[in-house]
Amino acid sequence: MTVAVTHAEQSRGGPPDIAPEALGSADFLADHHVRYAYVAGSMYKAVASEDMVVRLGRAGLLSYFGTGGLRPDRIAAAIDRFRRDIGDGPYGLNLLASLENPAKEEEQVDLLLRHRVRRVEAASFLRPTPSLVRYRLSGLRTARDGSVHVPNRVMAKVSRPEVADYFLRPAPRALVDTLAADGLITAEEAVLAGRVPLADDLVAEADSGGHTDQRQLVILLPDTIRQRDRVAREFPAAARVRVGAAGGIGVPEAVAAAFVLGADFVLTGSINQCTAECGTSERVKDMLQEAEAHDMAIVPAGDMLETGARAQVLRRGLFYPARANKLYELYRRHDSLEDLDRRTADQLQRRYFRRSFEEVWKETRAYYQRANPKALALAERDPKHKMLLVFKAYFVQSIRLAMSGSEEHQVDYQVNCGPALGAFNAYVRGTHRENWRDRHVDDLGEMLMRGAAEILTERLRAMTAWSDRSRGPLL
Repeated sequence: MTVAVTHAEQSRGGPPDIAPEALGSADFLADHHVRYAYVAGSMYKAVASEDMVVRLGRAGLLSYFGTGGLRPDRIAAAIDRFRRDIGDGPYGLNLLASLENPAKEEEQVDLLLRHRVRRVEAASFLRPTPSLVRYRLSGLRTARDGSVHVPNRVMAKVSRPEVADYFLRPAPRALVDTLAADGLITAEEAVLAGRVPLADDLVAEADSGGHTDQRQLVILLPDTIRQRDRVAREFPAAARVRVGAAGGIGVPEAVAAAFVLGADFVLTGSINQCTAECGTSERVKDMLQEAEAHDMAIVPAGDMLETGARAQVLRRGLFYPARANKLYELYRRHDSLEDLDRRTADQLQRRYFRRSFEEVWKETRAYYQRANPKALALAERDPKHKMLLVFKAYFVQSIRLAMSGSEEHQVDYQVNCGPALGAFNAYVRGTHRENWRDRHVDDLGEMLMRGAAEILTERLRAMTAWSDRSRGPLL
């Protein structure tokens, strides 16, 4: 890590002041054209909003727009705004894996390539997909100096070593060959694919809001860095992949700790949804502003209910966590809606959905008929899969209620959030940032990075002073 030295420190021979610009990877700053090694991650359904991305981009900080669950026309309109309001400034879009409906992922990659979006945040990928590989490889060419020019940059969120391994290595040859045979990449791109890793940046995502494996950052981050270094011994290009830290990043001390652990950059999430620029409702922001670190719960992830994947959400004052867990248990134990006992079925319809299963299925069927006919065909053959799609409708409904700020249905809000926000709330209590209306995403980034630099400078001075005292006078 490089440091900036003040004139005063030089003159008295003490340890240097550490500047926030010196934290993390210099290559990260140069490649993304940013002031700090700091990123604001995406959040579903434009919770990471256009306003958030524009404000951070104008401040010279990188962020990713939350495309998950949005229509293509909404995404295209956001891209137009970013080009108009940020220009060549830093920004990217989320690319969310779609295991259930690969066509949805393909459609988004078509849009990204058509609009020449040069940065994506790849999330929820368990393995490389044809669409992700096509995005990464499109535009590869040999530069004049013999290196490979890679126009499309991928930042991948990972929490498991087997997933990280995919992103540290070249795209799987079988996928590359299939894309080339189908004419989706050129022969040159297929040849060059073996020289570049699938990602430029890895985010070691620890105990975060939303989808989470609840791993501890002090274990996950060093482990991922060591994994990168091991892969680099076999595939030297992997050494250029930067490893960042996410999950639990909410106060300057956490940022400082991440850089001490070797992070090339840090990524925040939960703290940004309690800001003026966030794309959720004011009622949700009011609730988040009061949250403490222990006010979170682990629940089944609605979009991956059948897999048992988990997510972290706000618990305080909400019935949603208990209801989400109950739906998952009912799905595990029963084979159809008809298999539910009468009391349970009545409770779900009156309290959870506030309408009949027939009404829920009618709306769900219409959606899948348009968006994913294969899943609909399976549901009409398999009663358990039909029950799954009906139960998933509750999770979709809970997100809509939170974003709309429905007062009547507040207990069913789904608010993805991690304990970092509770720590941040405690940190700013009694200051001008206590109210979310006075919190702005660029100011939070500035505060965290400057605070981390000050903490590291103080610790370095304290350690130097202790070392000097412990040696004692030289005779």
